[in-house]
Amino acid sequence: MAEPGGGLALLKARALDVTFEVGDDYDVIETIGTGAYGVVSSARRRDTGQPVAIKKIPNAFDVVTSAKRTLRELKILKHFKHDNIIGIKDILRPRGPERDFRSVYVVLDLMESDLHQIIHSSQPLTLEHVRYFLYQLLRGLKYIHSANVLHRDLKPSNLLVNENCELKIGDFGMARGLGADPRQAKPFLTEYVATRWYRAPELLLALHRYSRAIDVWSAGCIFAEMLARRQLFPGRNYIHQLQLIMAVLGTPPPALTAAIGAERVRAYVQSLPPRPAVPWEELFGDADAEALALLGGMLRFDPRERVSVVEALAHPFLAKYHDPDDEPECVPAFDFAFERQALTKEEIKAAIVAEIEDFHARRDGIRSWVKLGWVRLSWVGWVGLVGLSWVGLVGLGLVGLVGLGWLG
Repeated sequence: MAEPGGGLALLKARALDVTFEVGDDYDVIETIGTGAYGVVSSARRRDTGQPVAIKKIPNAFDVVTSAKRTLRELKILKHFKHDNIIGIKDILRPRGPERDFRSVYVVLDLMESDLHQIIHSSQPLTLEHVRYFLYQLLRGLKYIHSANVLHRDLKPSNLLVNENCELKIGDFGMARGLGADPRQAKPFLTEYVATRWYRAPELLLALHRYSRAIDVWSAGCIFAEMLARRQLFPGRNYIHQLQLIMAVLGTPPPALTAAIGAERVRAYVQSLPPRPAVPWEELFGDADAEALALLGGMLRFDPRERVSVVEALAHPFLAKYHDPDDEPECVPAFDFAFERQALTKEEIKAAIVAEIEDFHARRDGIRSWVKLGWVRLSWVGWVGLVGLSWVGLVGLGLVGLVGLGWLG
């Protein structure tokens, strides 16, 4: 629900604000994406020529919920370091006094496209493409879930892809935390999450608890969309969404129906005649049998019966890429303590400024350490000249040159 004071109008106005004030470090090239919470432009770093994406979140502190979303995403992306998760390269410091700080600029990996554009284009999308994209999605999701984080808004447009078919998960503004034991946890989770077409049944049915399985469902819907090149459950509204799911999976089992939290929803589902599930082979024709077996494991009505991300990665369909030693977990888990604090807009702004300063302090500290390390290498090189041999200087000098190049 939008906050009083024009929250919805503010979000609409944001899409029109494409003026980027990024100082002297970057040259902005063109707008490559707009949404309710920001505008993304391609850019180039002036000193290195490196292509990047810059996300502008205009009027970031006018609404508490969207300000907290920005804080949440900054904290999560700073915490995560993974090949299949979009990475922060820079966060621009506020220009001028903090009281005038209105727009947040985050510099990210530049990706040429997203999975939605690829699926719904005329370019080929082979089974090998599908296999590789799904593997990368699950590999990133394993890392996210190991941090006790639920993404909650997985959809093709949030999966960014480059020209090498490398995939990165983005947009963590809807993410939430989960207790170490999801069977006992009842975390601070709202029922309105995820774009409707990718929303798990337990969200539609208002079950009291939910778990990592909601992301597995969303990933399964994306998997099906890649196979068919169309959305599997494109519901027009809440009821139609539920009807589409039941048309494929059948009516939910009695034990699941009894656990529905909302009485009206429970009464509606109980009033429906029993309906069997449709075999996946009937929906996808001659699709790969192993692919359909994995899809069936990901799209189960009962979240307790869905495969986990770890189980999905070990499925025969992904055997070509699966390597347990190259599918890292996140240590330590992400701390969502800030979510439990009732912060004002000004307090959220101060927290975001603190996150930006922390980012720069950590990055500058690493650079200083590397430079110090190079000085030590250079000094050892001079010792080699005096005490060892001219050849020793050349060898160590090369190390120093490599260090200089890396620092640049």
